[in-house]
Amino acid sequence: MTLGPLMVDVLGTELSQEECEILQHPLVGGVILFSRNYESPEQVAALTESIRALRDPHLIISVDHEGGRVQRFRKGFTRLPPVGALGKHYMQQPNLTLQRAEITGWLMAAELRAVGVDFSFAPVLDLDYGVSEVIGDRSFHRDPEAVTAIARAYIQGMKRAWMPAVGKHFPGHGAVEVDSHLGLPVDNRYFEDMLREDMLPFQQLCHKDLAGIMPAHIVYEQCDTLPAGFSPFWIKEILRDRLGFQGAILSDDLSMEGAAIIGDSLARTEAALDAGCDMVLLCNNPDSVIQVIDGLKCQQDPVRHMRLVRLHGRHAMVRDDLFASQEWKQAAKTVLSYAPDPEMEFDLA
Repeated sequence: MTLGPLMVDVLGTELSQEECEILQHPLVGGVILFSRNYESPEQVAALTESIRALRDPHLIISVDHEGGRVQRFRKGFTRLPPVGALGKHYMQQPNLTLQRAEITGWLMAAELRAVGVDFSFAPVLDLDYGVSEVIGDRSFHRDPEAVTAIARAYIQGMKRAWMPAVGKHFPGHGAVEVDSHLGLPVDNRYFEDMLREDMLPFQQLCHKDLAGIMPAHIVYEQCDTLPAGFSPFWIKEILRDRLGFQGAILSDDLSMEGAAIIGDSLARTEAALDAGCDMVLLCNNPDSVIQVIDGLKCQQDPVRHMRLVRLHGRHAMVRDDLFASQEWKQAAKTVLSYAPDPEMEFDLA
């Protein structure tokens, strides 16, 4: 069975019978996990195993696990700092920063792979202009060259743990104040300015480093009237044709207010797929998933399937072996050295 274009969520810490039936529908291709799906590493490992057992190839399993404000699994996992803590000293200590970024990317990815998660929606490639509360310290830096360098090192760490990287939020979320979860942001900058600034990390990383990219629910009014995630201009003309990206394009959550301008859940799904997204996220509204499954007319696409299959993680290690390894202990110490966490629970001796 090929992977379908829908990534959906589940309600609790184990699958219901109805959820098992939904996840076996050919339109579904992935699952995104949230904090409500997590009680312990053992529980979430059992949950991911039950999801994988439903299909062959197995459904893609993802989570938002950047660190700082955005880390869905906490107890039993290393408390990761926001990636802005990495970029803070980049200009003064570039080599040390890149070393820390690689180690942090590996640590994040290794711990998730050890419980059966394929990838985290990371890294954030937005620039920190100091105006966006929803981005803020989720960004590595204000300077696009610095973001590119730190993100590349972070991604190398992820790859060393056999996790693909999914960068966000194309073409750039850092220069708008409105949170697209709560409203529709509008960015009035010109394309050429964004190409030199916000798009530079995506342009530099999209050929060899990124397996996936998530576009933003933002209208860039000098370029198009549609939010980027629903825009053939941004997805097909710029990301695919001009930048030459060949990986998977995954929408941001279609339940966000930034997507409401398009219509109901089915209309949003159709618009995102028509614009060029390979997969759309339907979260926090089970009724919308049923609506889309019942109404969406979408043919199997072998090209889309191949792009999505590349989002599967590889070679997960046993969690007990990971935590017993010197590499994990040294990585956790490294994270604590630049971002001390008083709640760190593990014995790092």
